[in-house]
Amino acid sequence: MGIYDLAVRTIRSVYSERISTPPVLDADIVFPAAQRFAAAWPEIREEALSLARQLHAVPRFHEVMKEQAEISANDDRDWRVFLLKVYGVNIARNMAACPRLAALVESEPDVLSATLSFLAPHKHIPRHHGPFKGVLRFQLGVSVPLAEDGRPAAVLAIEDVEYRIGDGNYLLWDDTYAHEVWNRSEETRIALLLDVRRHNMPMGLTLFSRLLIVMIGVTARLRGFA
Repeated sequence: MGIYDLAVRTIRSVYSERISTPPVLDADIVFPAAQRFAAAWPEIREEALSLARQLHAVPRFHEVMKEQAEISANDDRDWRVFLLKVYGVNIARNMAACPRLAALVESEPDVLSATLSFLAPHKHIPRHHGPFKGVLRFQLGVSVPLAEDGRPAAVLAIEDVEYRIGDGNYLLWDDTYAHEVWNRSEETRIALLLDVRRHNMPMGLTLFSRLLIVMIGVTARLRGFA
């Protein structure tokens, strides 16, 4: 086990001992801004489709974060990510490329990270756990292909329960629970992923989360994201 994996598991265990929320939460209560992002879905979609026309210029996830090669480079199909914000650090050139989405992200102080995720046809992201329970994952369907039965062809399984997040629909979930993703179609699936600050934690975890968020933001700057 590498240093990164060991650190992540240790941090995850610290939170899991004191936080017992379910895998999926009520977005309209926990993250009321969800409705604002959903309402702007048509504009976000246009910006994302513009990026998709030059998808070769969008990096693969493991090219951005080499520690994630096991889940990103597990097959010969791409998972590309367009990062707008990373733990409080704005990526100015990418924010400028998506002005409507950038304005929304900037208007919500609880949004710590924002990413447009492009999943190639038949790409499978294997089962894994997110690193940090101090944030929640908000996912908005931006351009989601349909299966023959009319349902979204992209499937997110959280603790073996399947969710299909179609265009303009959203889900708020805790990505430290085991999850995996399939794109069971011939088209690229585009989703907006936000890391949202978790509230109502014990004071010690709140302070620890603030420290971790600052440290991750500094790391992002050192890696040249800003």
